[in-house]
Amino acid sequence: MQTPAKVLLIEDDVRLAERTAEYLQGHELAVEIAGDGELGLARALSGEFDVILLDLMLPRLDGLEVCRRLRQRSALPVIMLSARSEEIDRILGLELGADDYLPKPYSPRELVARIRAVLRRAVPSPEGPTSSLRCGPLVVDRARRRVEVAGAACDLTAHQFDLLWLLIEARGQVLSREQLHQRLRALRSQAPGTYDPSVDRSIDVQLSKIRGTLAAADARAAGLIRTVRGVGYVLDDTPEGAA
Repeated sequence: MQTPAKVLLIEDDVRLAERTAEYLQGHELAVEIAGDGELGLARALSGEFDVILLDLMLPRLDGLEVCRRLRQRSALPVIMLSARSEEIDRILGLELGADDYLPKPYSPRELVARIRAVLRRAVPSPEGPTSSLRCGPLVVDRARRRVEVAGAACDLTAHQFDLLWLLIEARGQVLSREQLHQRLRALRSQAPGTYDPSVDRSIDVQLSKIRGTLAAADARAAGLIRTVRGVGYVLDDTPEGAA
C-alpha cells in the first residue's frame, strides 16, 4: 500500500483546520495541524512533510515570513491560503517562493487537486526524450528538477523552475506574460483562467531573480533570457539583437 503524502496545515482557525484536515484525510492524505507561525515553521523544517498549506494571517509569525524563512532552507512545496484578496498578497507570496495561492473560501475538492498538482511536480518523473533540455551553458532537467549552468547547480524555487522550464521548452519563441501565466496553470493541471494583469509584476520579478541566479553561476548565462519590449520574454543563446 502506498504511503499517504504528509501535509502540514498551518492554520490558526481551529474549526476550519479540523474540517480541512478531515476532508484531506478522507482523500488519502495524512495531515498535521500547526496553530501558529513559529510552530508551523519548526515543523515544516523537520523534513517530515511533503507539502505545506500555509495561512497568511497567523499569530506569532505571519505566513509571508514563514514562507520567506522556509525558502532560505527548503524547497518544500507551499500552497498559500488566505481570506485576504489584495493582489499584493498574491504577488508577495509568489515572490517569496510559494508554489500556489488559493483564496478563501476555497473548494475542498480544488484544494485536493492543487495539492496533488504540486506533489506531481515535486516528484521526479520517468526519464523521457524531453526530460532534459540544453541552451548554451544552461541545462534544465525536468525529471530531477535540477538546473545547471556550466556544470554548477543553481538553486531556484519551484515557481522559478517552472517558469524557466517553460522558456527553455519554447526556446527561441517569444512568450508573453499572459502565455507564461496560462502555461504555468496548465503545467500545474489547473484550468485556463481569466488573466489578471497584476501577475505581470510577479513574472517580471521572478525572471529577474532567475537571470541573477544563472548569471551568478556563469557570466555567459546572463543574456540567455531576454526581454522583448512590448511583447514578452524569450530564451535562446543567440547574440542579443541577432535574428
